[in-house]
This record gives sequence, C-alpha cells and structure tokens, in this order.
Amino acid sequence: MGSARCRPWAGFSLLLLSTQLFAAPAPSIEERLARLEARTTSAEARASAAEADAARLRREVQQLNQQILGRPPTPAASPLDPPVARTEGHPQALASAAPATASSAKASEHLSDGFTFGGYARSGIMSNGSGAGRGGPYLTPAGSVGGAVGRLGNEVDTYMEAKLSKESQADNGTRSKYLLMLADGLETPNDWTAAQSRLNVRQAYSELSHLASFKDSPLLRDTTLWAGKRFDRDNFDLHWLDRGIVFLAGTGGGIYDLQLTPDWRVNASLLSRSYGDFGTEEKKDIRSYVATLNQFFDQGRWQVMLNGISSGQNDADLDTGNRTDPEHKRRVNTSGFSPATGGAHGLFAYHRPDFFGREGYAKAVLLYGQGLGAEVNNIGADGGLLDQARTLRLAFYGHTRLTQDWRIAPALIAEQSKHRYVPDDAYRYLTLNLRLANELSSNFEMQYELSWQTMDLDARGYDGRQAAKGDYWKLTFAPTFKAQTGDFLVRPELRLFATYMNWSRDLDNFSATDDFGQKGFKSGGDWQLGVQMETWF
Repeated sequence: MGSARCRPWAGFSLLLLSTQLFAAPAPSIEERLARLEARTTSAEARASAAEADAARLRREVQQLNQQILGRPPTPAASPLDPPVARTEGHPQALASAAPATASSAKASEHLSDGFTFGGYARSGIMSNGSGAGRGGPYLTPAGSVGGAVGRLGNEVDTYMEAKLSKESQADNGTRSKYLLMLADGLETPNDWTAAQSRLNVRQAYSELSHLASFKDSPLLRDTTLWAGKRFDRDNFDLHWLDRGIVFLAGTGGGIYDLQLTPDWRVNASLLSRSYGDFGTEEKKDIRSYVATLNQFFDQGRWQVMLNGISSGQNDADLDTGNRTDPEHKRRVNTSGFSPATGGAHGLFAYHRPDFFGREGYAKAVLLYGQGLGAEVNNIGADGGLLDQARTLRLAFYGHTRLTQDWRIAPALIAEQSKHRYVPDDAYRYLTLNLRLANELSSNFEMQYELSWQTMDLDARGYDGRQAAKGDYWKLTFAPTFKAQTGDFLVRPELRLFATYMNWSRDLDNFSATDDFGQKGFKSGGDWQLGVQMETWF
C-alpha cells in the first residue's frame, strides 16, 4: 500500500525535472560556432606545439644517429704516441662528435640531467717468438709524421680515459655542463705502475646552452658557449688506424652552432697551446694560438674548416736542439729557412650518413696546411715546423655490410709534406687498410685486418733519421667475443689475435731509436700473439 501511494509523487518529480530540462534556453548558432572556434584554436595551438616538439626531437635523434654512424667513437691518441701523431685519443673516447652533426654531448643535454660517467679503455699483451712484443699504429718510419697502420692485433699498451660530467638547468631554462676527463697510458704489464704513470687531465671545461637570453634569436637560440681546456666537439678520426683526421684541442673558448641560414651552421673558437722551451737556449714558454672557423652545409654533409695559427715567440735558432744530427754531430744546412711563427690550415670534407646508399657511413676528406699548419692532424701542436713547410693529405674511409653475416671497413690515407723540419726534407706515404668481421653467433665473430703502407721518406738527418723507402704490411686474425655482434662499434670486445707483419729491409735503418731494426724485430717476418680488451661507453 505504502509503495503504491509513493508512485504519483515519483511521477510528478520526473515530470518536473523534464520540464526544467526542456525549458532551458538552447545556445544560439552563433554561440555554438564561437565555442567551436575557440576549441579549434586551442587544438591548433596544441598541435602546433606538439609538431614543433616532434620536429625538435626528430632533429636531435637524427643528429645523434648521424653522430653514431658518422664518426666511430674511438679512443684518443695515447700519450705514448709521437707528439705529431696523437689523435684525440680520442679516437679513444666518445669525446668528439661527427663534424656533420651536433655532438653527442649536445644531444645528451636533452636526455639526461645530473651526474654522468663515461670512458674508454684498452689493455692487453702481445708477444713474438723472442718473448717480447713491439707494436702500435705508429711503429713504422712513416709513423714519425703520423703515418699510422692498422691497430687490430697491433697494440701493446694499457690506455684509459675517464670522463665525469655534471649537468644542471637553471630556473630560466638555461643549461650548464662541466666535464672533467682524466687519461693515462703506459706499456708495462705490472699491476702497480705508479712510478710509470702518466696520469693527465686532458679536459676541464664548462658549457652553457639553451640560454634564456637567446631563445628569441634564430641565430643564437641553438648555440652553446664554452670555455676551458677541451677537445673540440667536432673532431673526428679513423678508428681502424687510431688516427685523427682532424684533432683540435687546447685551452680557450668558443661558440657552437651559430645557425646563419637553415643550411649553414658555424662554430668559432680561439685556443692556445704551448711548445714549451723547444729549440731555445733560454727557458721560455712558447705559446701558439689557433683561431678556428668551422662551417657545415646541407645538414652537415659538407664541411669547410679554416684555421689560422700564430706563435710570435717561436723564433729559435735552427742550428740548435734536434736540428743537429746527433749521430754524426754535424750541423744541418738551414740557410734561407726560418722557424714558423704562423701558419694556415684548411679542411674540406664530405660526410655521408650511409655507404653510398648502403648501410653504414662514408667520409672523404682533403686537408692542406702550411707553416705551423703543416701538421694537418693535431692542429697547432707542432712547433718544430718551418715557415716553408707544406702538407697535403687525402683520406677516405667508412664501413658497410657485405652480407647478412659479413661487414667491411675500408680506409685509405695518403700524405705528402716537404720542407717540414729541415730544408728539402720530404715525407710521402700511402696507407690502405681493410677490416672485416664475420658474425658467427650473437656473441662471437671472427675479425680480420689487412694493412699495407708504402713510404718514401727523406728526413735529411733530422733527429737522427735517415732516408727510407719501402713497404710494410700486416695481417691479423682475431677471434672476438662481444656483448652483441652486428656492428663494428659495439663494445666491449675481448679478443685473441695472431698478427703477422713484414717490411722492406731498407726500413730497418731509418732511425736508431725506431722499433724497426732493433734486436729481434727486423725485416723478414714477425708473428705476434696476444689478447686484448677494448671498451667505451
């Protein structure tokens, strides 16, 4: 009964609610159009912002991918290498980016914030039939002027780099970075090597990027300012030879990524280096200064780098120091020649993010230098050059996949220089190198390397060096374990290797301090066996 009496009130309530709903005035067409337009405008704004973010992210991913493909992340040249033969080590490290793109450091600014640690290391042993091992990419006479040969199964040192980096972001969005890099290199296999250690601070610098003050300027908004001691961000090298194609380093400051036009990006810097008291009777610190303009076109595919070098104090007497032949105690004729107090250096490069349409990458580089710029790899680092010194170098290298299980990395580098250290000296060499890898499982591959170098050197008695003309060649077999096969640049690698090398007899007499010709290491063929690890991250 009670339930029946409540039904009329329920019906009345529903009727009242429906009346109120239908009685509410409907929005006019104009109001609805205005609301729709507002929603459309808001959606367009959100879509535009998302599109801009997506484009920025695509650029950053492309830059990072090109950097990985465009420049092998190799270690920096060991402090044990000849001064003019040092690469950035680098390749001994992920220190520099491919010149065709922004650096990995720049890309990582968008990926991480805080403290990071990175590094490079290699270590191993090598021994021949006499119980000793000799090697290194610069062991040939041409190595005295940077003529490197293949490094696989040809390294006897322990070299390491450690990079500590701290990144932060201010309230206004400006990002900052500090990087410290320590390096050490030595050949002793002992576990305690403090007495032989050459521990060194190779980099210590700070950067500012995404500056809030620059965000409204198309020219400056993507720039990075830096100052301190560092390797240039866009150095690059030929990893298979541990040979820097271009290595700019020192202490100073600069700016990266001035976007002059959509297809024209520019870096500028001023760096200082020291030649110490080289060639002088009085002790004085001889400084050099390197001004650099590094330009990239067509999304970094083409590169033009110009360097001017000045060292007004580099006016030592040419008849002193190592310009005297120490073996025969005779003066070297230097009439009409003088030590360089300046120089110029230029680079023209073509960078491909593929190997001519195939997987991989390829680079072709032409370099020229005169005076203090005649050391075309380690820019401004050699104070022993004459004003009349001239050097021309051509390099081509890259890597690609031959089949599903085979990869190949060819390299060619040729150099000619004249009037380098004494009048009429001449250094010519050509190196061909071929690295092959056969993937046999996800963790194991066989690596092979064939290296051949021909040279015609006439040092004119400089530093006790004699004329040498001939060939060197090396063949290496290296069973290799790694975390994941499929790429030349994946590390770590653990290698066993067997290397056979031989050279022309004439090369044994190049220098009394050279590896060639030493007891147990003469022409006629030499087998060397060893084990090595290499890693970077």
